[in-house]
Amino acid sequence: MFPANNHSFKISRTALAIVIAALLLAVLLAILTIRNIKREENLMTTFLLHEGLTLIRSFEAGARTTMMHHMEGDEPLVTLVTETVKEPLVAYIRIVNENGEIVAASGAWLKAARPSIDKILSSPAPITTRLESEEIFEVARPFTQVSGDAGQKKMMGRWGNNCGVNKSWPDTQQNMVIYLGLHTGEFDQARHVDVKHALLLGGILFLVGSAGLYFIFLYQEMRVGRRTLADMELYTKNVIESTPAGLITLDGDARVVSCNSRAEMITGKSFAELDGKVLAEELENCPVLGPEGEIMVEQPFTCNHSDGSSVPVRVSTSVLHDGKGRVSGLVLILRDVREVFDIEQKLEQSRRLAALGRMATGIAHEIRNPLGTLRGFAQLFARKFTGHPTEQEYAHMMVDEVDRLDRTVSALLQFARPREPELQQICLNEVMAKTVKFMGDDLKAQAIEFRLELPARKIMMQVDPDLLQQVLLNLLHNALAASGRGGMIELGASCCTDDTSLWVADNGKGMSLEDKSQMFDPFFTTKKTGTGLGLTVVHQIVSQHGGSLEVDSELGQGTRVKIVFPQPARTNT
Repeated sequence: MFPANNHSFKISRTALAIVIAALLLAVLLAILTIRNIKREENLMTTFLLHEGLTLIRSFEAGARTTMMHHMEGDEPLVTLVTETVKEPLVAYIRIVNENGEIVAASGAWLKAARPSIDKILSSPAPITTRLESEEIFEVARPFTQVSGDAGQKKMMGRWGNNCGVNKSWPDTQQNMVIYLGLHTGEFDQARHVDVKHALLLGGILFLVGSAGLYFIFLYQEMRVGRRTLADMELYTKNVIESTPAGLITLDGDARVVSCNSRAEMITGKSFAELDGKVLAEELENCPVLGPEGEIMVEQPFTCNHSDGSSVPVRVSTSVLHDGKGRVSGLVLILRDVREVFDIEQKLEQSRRLAALGRMATGIAHEIRNPLGTLRGFAQLFARKFTGHPTEQEYAHMMVDEVDRLDRTVSALLQFARPREPELQQICLNEVMAKTVKFMGDDLKAQAIEFRLELPARKIMMQVDPDLLQQVLLNLLHNALAASGRGGMIELGASCCTDDTSLWVADNGKGMSLEDKSQMFDPFFTTKKTGTGLGLTVVHQIVSQHGGSLEVDSELGQGTRVKIVFPQPARTNT
């Protein structure tokens, strides 16, 4: 299974800036539209008010020019009102006195809530009313009918007498109110057109913004998808790289497409050397498919490196398919089986040792019993032939050979039936010093340069002291035999936080690779008088303590055997 996608949708700063800019633009458009509508309405109000006041002032001034009509018996205000209402802009005119009585009126009067006559008469400025349902703008203000001065009245009186009209001009000025209604249809139509344009522009902006947001979300989804794909690619790469087996992918032509670092280590070739190459040409006899094109499982193969080394592997193959089910390549799994081979070899050795142990146990018992008798007779012969040097020498030789055979039988029994270690706290420095004393005469006899390398502090550890001393004696005897007269032998120890190490090194003849591979086998020896069980017993005792042996040897360069006990030693001053 693949890991869950933890990449949640997060809008980027750029996308957020675009969204905020679009919202600000929409708000700005709405504000500008509202301001334009209010500005047009103010302009309309100002214009209509100006027009209304102009007409009203024309009424007041026209009263003078209509005196003749008044004297002929006609009503001048009615005439003015009737004629003025014929203008396209004027909807109606109504003049009323302070009692609300109609003095003159023309046009379709509209019923609506209006200020009182007293309020209009007392107002210093015209009062406007907007009748939006009827598209009317109404101006109301006091109307003053100008009667002229005394000279005008006298002149008009004489003029009336001459004309035979006996009618006097009133001396007083009556308080009246004029209502002037003006059409606003053209202005409302223009405003409606502006509103439609603003709505259209807003709709376009909304569509553009929606499309922008859609593409922003698509872009964000694409970014999340690409990030997820990159993470999945990294995850897959990490899984392949962390796999303990080597992985090699091939295309349809069996050419290398990819491989992990483990495959590079196993094959001894880098990916740069394998990339695009036919695998069978780079790795000779490497199995890819079976004889009939079938996949393989755990097919044995050996990778030969340029430095002469080789790696035994097991090869398994798997077929790759594309989305349509067609074969697109192969996957090779290379499993390094060097450790498996080592375990198998050790297991086989253990089986052989067990068989030899069972056989040795029986033989040792059969041999050891008569050895005591033989040794007794040999000692008897040595005493009986006192004064006969030749016979005594033969008798002593018999005793020595019996003793040697007894040591061989004892080693064989130790190998066949190893006793369990009796662990106790010991000082490693003391055990090593005691062992050197045992070997002192032999080292002097061979003029050996001996070196004892110990840390300044005492090393304390849990081991069986007798078995450990036997291990050191066996290793020192082998080093003495390999060094020869005048050689050099070194015995040393060290400790750290994880383990404790001992080593025996010499500058003797060393070992070949073949001898090194068989040095712990029972009865294998390169010495003429050796039993071939000394190193076998060493290996056995070290294994009983959970330790391991490391051997470094070359022909003519000497040998170094290191024992590692997996227990931290405690040091004392």
